[in-house]
Amino acid sequence: MHLLEVRELEKRYPTFTLDKVSFSLEPGYIMGFIGRNGAGKTTTMKAMLNLIHRDGGEVFVNGKSFFENERACKGEIGFVMGEFDCYRNATLKTITDVTRRFYPDWDETAYKKYLDRFALVEEKKVKELSAGMRVKYALALALSHNARLLILDEPTSGLDPVSRDDLLDVFRDLIEDGSRSILFSTHIISDLEKCADYITYIKGGKILASTDVISFRESYRLVSGDREHLEVRRPKLIGCKEHAFGFTGLIRAEDEAAFQSCKIAPADLESIMIYTEQEDSHETAVL
Repeated sequence: MHLLEVRELEKRYPTFTLDKVSFSLEPGYIMGFIGRNGAGKTTTMKAMLNLIHRDGGEVFVNGKSFFENERACKGEIGFVMGEFDCYRNATLKTITDVTRRFYPDWDETAYKKYLDRFALVEEKKVKELSAGMRVKYALALALSHNARLLILDEPTSGLDPVSRDDLLDVFRDLIEDGSRSILFSTHIISDLEKCADYITYIKGGKILASTDVISFRESYRLVSGDREHLEVRRPKLIGCKEHAFGFTGLIRAEDEAAFQSCKIAPADLESIMIYTEQEDSHETAVL
């Protein structure tokens, strides 16, 4: 059974539409939710959790309709939006005392375990914590009511490389027993290379792909060649950058035969995203 299933979720604004967004996530996995700024990542997460009014679609958490069982479903979800930065002058203990009242299944033993694991001191104020420690505190709160699904919006944004790597280790540890899953949005593609099992890619409010990371990477190729090879093959290029010695671009794996005279290499996640975002442009980037 899927731990999370999103079916044709819609949200319409005057200048943007979230268009029938669908994807699913099974227990025991990490899914990276990617797309450029303004693509619809945060809108999707807020609509999923009924934080903004949706115009259509359904969301299921552990087989239950979220919108028909919102209170019960929220008890199974831990949601962290960006860096935890509220009540900066309050101590962690004060915030926790308020938070635990909202969750009948609050697990004090688990909370103490995560405080110890993350080296958090309850007497400290929020403003005294580093950015990485504030995210860990938000995770400790989420995990202490036995949340099985963690939904995290840009949790590593603004963290230094060491803190990001430490947090990704925490993510991997959290799903190790196969009972939890993590959906997290990010524009830091290197983070996904380290920990994500699945990728959901949103572009302009539409899901471009939702699959495992390996299949996603293997469905594309990077090609490079001389300018004389470019014009006849340009229609098959998803995106392209021209330079003094020729061009480099992205193609779908099934089009590889048309580029046999060019150099072909595996595509990494960052290159796929960079070149795909050029797809709708009528101009080719020139270096």
